[in-house]
Amino acid sequence: MNQILQTRHIEKHFDGVKAVNKLSLSFEKGRITGVIGPNGSGKSTLINLLTGFIPFDSGEIVISQKLHFTKVKCSDVAGYGLTRTFQDVRLFEQMPVLDNVLVVLTERSVFGALFERHGTLHLTKAEEALKRVGLWEKRHALANNLSYGQRKLLEIARVLAMNPEIVFFDEPFAGLFPEMLKVVVSVMQELKRQGKTQILVEHNMELIRELSDCCVVLDSGELLAEGEPQEVLSRRDVIEAYLGE
Repeated sequence: MNQILQTRHIEKHFDGVKAVNKLSLSFEKGRITGVIGPNGSGKSTLINLLTGFIPFDSGEIVISQKLHFTKVKCSDVAGYGLTRTFQDVRLFEQMPVLDNVLVVLTERSVFGALFERHGTLHLTKAEEALKRVGLWEKRHALANNLSYGQRKLLEIARVLAMNPEIVFFDEPFAGLFPEMLKVVVSVMQELKRQGKTQILVEHNMELIRELSDCCVVLDSGELLAEGEPQEVLSRRDVIEAYLGE
């Protein structure tokens, strides 16, 4: 297997609660891995650890089988080819839609990006990304004037513009109308054709079955099951973990 990302015995405690407990996982290059589990199982915490938004207490992360980290800064992850979306969408609210995409294409600091001159290449990439998610006509609108679904699509556009190797999707389909949902599904399928690695946290089991090449189940911060989605989702202990929620 071509493992592009691994966790080795990573741990995170919050006030004595083991949110992630000695978790070792491997994510294969070019595949979509669905990460599921009941509420509080550690899914979003795992993404936050892997993208540097919260520090892990112990263990290590390995990228491309050669970069070993016991500490990850969120400001550095883009340089390692990683990016993410959020459950609670995070945008630059008082900036136009187009500028929200240009920020991630240019200077890594927000203030630097605001004053950096945008070349033709940046503008072309931003236009392509916004057209892909159907937001080009909204390019001059402020981000905080978008609908909830449009805000999620803008976050997806930023992912596309950055052209990362690994993408973490944290419940990207939540609250989307069917037509918007189809856009995100097609984007994920397109990223897979491009050989990108995707980690999908999602509660909709039909989407997990449709999109995932493999499935990881967390429960109380520990690995409960992993394997083919159909096989994993039919396991009694997995079903009981959900029913026990």
